Amino acid sequence: MKNYADNFAYDNLPSLDLQPDYLFQNLPQFNQPEMLNCVDRLLDYHIKEGRGNTICLRTFEQTWTYQDLYEKANQIAHVLIDDLGIQSGNRVLIRSANNPMMVACWFAILKAGGIVVATMPLLRSKELTTIMDCAVISHAFCDIDLAEEMQLVKSDFIKSICYYGHSQLEELMASKPKTFDNYHSKSDAVALIGFTSGTTGLPKMTSHFHKDILNICEAFPQYSLQPTSDDIFTGSPPLGFTFGLGGLVLFPMYFGSSTFLIEKPSPDLLLQAIQEHKITICFTAPTAWRIITTKVHDFDIASLRKCVSAGEPLPLKVWQDWHEATGLKIVDGIGATELLHIFISSNEANMKPGATGLAITGYEAKILDKNGKEMATNEPGRLAVRGITGCKYLNREEKQKEYVQNGWNITGDIFRQDEEGYFWFVARGDDMIISSGYNIAAIEVESVLLTHEEILECAVVGMPDEERGMLVCAHIVLKEKSKATDDMKNHIQHWFKEVAAPYKYPRVICFTEALPKTETGKIQRFKLKP
Repeated sequence: MKNYADNFAYDNLPSLDLQPDYLFQNLPQFNQPEMLNCVDRLLDYHIKEGRGNTICLRTFEQTWTYQDLYEKANQIAHVLIDDLGIQSGNRVLIRSANNPMMVACWFAILKAGGIVVATMPLLRSKELTTIMDCAVISHAFCDIDLAEEMQLVKSDFIKSICYYGHSQLEELMASKPKTFDNYHSKSDAVALIGFTSGTTGLPKMTSHFHKDILNICEAFPQYSLQPTSDDIFTGSPPLGFTFGLGGLVLFPMYFGSSTFLIEKPSPDLLLQAIQEHKITICFTAPTAWRIITTKVHDFDIASLRKCVSAGEPLPLKVWQDWHEATGLKIVDGIGATELLHIFISSNEANMKPGATGLAITGYEAKILDKNGKEMATNEPGRLAVRGITGCKYLNREEKQKEYVQNGWNITGDIFRQDEEGYFWFVARGDDMIISSGYNIAAIEVESVLLTHEEILECAVVGMPDEERGMLVCAHIVLKEKSKATDDMKNHIQHWFKEVAAPYKYPRVICFTEALPKTETGKIQRFKLKP
């Protein structure tokens, strides 16, 4: 139902027959009222309950209470309406690293009836322009430290860019009231648009409702983390990435916890934050967990109780090394921008090392062949998911039909499901290497290579070959770069054939100083493909 003055998002939603099936709405924790602004529950609720003086946001330099965040978000909402002329339903872009003002802007946009489009700080002007044009963005907030690229953006739709960081926005806020009446949104009104990190063509706009934002807070954190108001969250994913938004803003604030934000998170800074600020829950990517493991003995991490990994598959070797070093178990999970957050994971009670886990409360999943028929136990196939959230691409009917089939979200991942119902990652759909008739999953080869004592990191891709169709090609970062010789390549190849099926061994090895990665720590395998 239409609820905004600007109906761009509503008018570009896929038709109901193209949307996935939504299940489990009969579970009381997922029943949301018809009228709902998610900010009421995530922020204003804590003020009404008398918890305004509770710490909400921390950094190495500052601390904000819930009252601080509430008042600043309210003032920014006034700026949006009084000074910037936002209308309900307008899309408002945020360009920022993870910091308290970004969070305040995020809440202010929803308070004012806008739709949030949060972006990664490393995006360049061309990418920002594409996002603005696709989403017809009229207004933007930008951290003054990231102004250079923003000033290069050329879009016919942008009306105003407001900078913050001892800048324009703070000046406008100074005279504004610290209270605000939140826009009276419908629960199925679009609250945020997340852009997928596709490697080719136009990026896809995934849309999520106000009710989706609250429902994921009752799903993964309840299933895997059991948070309390005493918990302190931190992590490396940007808030422009839905994994980071959930783990560093939505989940802690839903449970009245606090979060520690780091603008440029490195393994050392994460460990420093855990030690100095008694962090209890940490979200980061497998690559970071691997590096943190090598440094953890130099820090006191006794406060840490939950470790979460997502963004790419968690190799068993990384899980084992971390557990051996700390006694802690990493909670693996798979989510998608299309479904907003994690839908398959585990908890302390049901964890099976190496498996991604089970479908969490609010979701169900199965494995399908290319024709939509369910696969037998332990047979690899396409992962299909449905539940409390689902894919709603804006203005991309052809992509919507690819992602949603017969009511199920088809994620593009190849998994298998074992006898106990656990899901095991096999490969991304485009990361299967077919060599001489053998199906070889890149992740399998990587998992073996990572057990070699000389290998720090690796990424495996297929290389076209006339005779075999494709060759397994491994890009390897050694712990000691000086050992990158032809003799080492031969050694690794012979060693591999002794510890794994010989047909999987990397026939081509390329030593490199570093692997290409996204801002969220994912290895960009497409950049390594010939």
